[in-house]
Amino acid sequence: MRSFDSLYRTTVGFDRLFDMLDSGTRTDWPPYNIEKVGENDYRIAMAIAGFSPDEVELTQHGPELVVVGQKADDQSGRQLLHQGIAYRSFRQTFRLADHMKIKGATLENGLLAIDIVREIPEELKPRRISIGAGDAAVSKQISQDTERARKAA
Repeated sequence: MRSFDSLYRTTVGFDRLFDMLDSGTRTDWPPYNIEKVGENDYRIAMAIAGFSPDEVELTQHGPELVVVGQKADDQSGRQLLHQGIAYRSFRQTFRLADHMKIKGATLENGLLAIDIVREIPEELKPRRISIGAGDAAVSKQISQDTERARKAA
């Protein structure tokens, strides 16, 4: 259902944005926390009690982290009188910001912990640029760069 019909008619090129708004519904299961544990370190903790590491799959497709839990069929033949523990399969998608990389994941005591780090490439980090004093400083810098290149070769 498109709830932004009047906006669709007056915008051009924003189809992807509106598709994200329409499909942006998230499930509440399994419950999860998103923590900032350092300046560039993050952790997603998901409560997936009853799942083994073999039943959980993590995949990163570009900016998306997909967590899928597929519970194996219980062939024990036991009869449950009350089932309050949800062992249902799940699929949760997280949208990651630019330069986010998955460092690792652990499953301990029913909590899946996914460690994420932001690794900004050197060429995108802020750098200080020195200001020269006129044409003499520029020509001096060029001659120094040429001299360094000759010595390196």
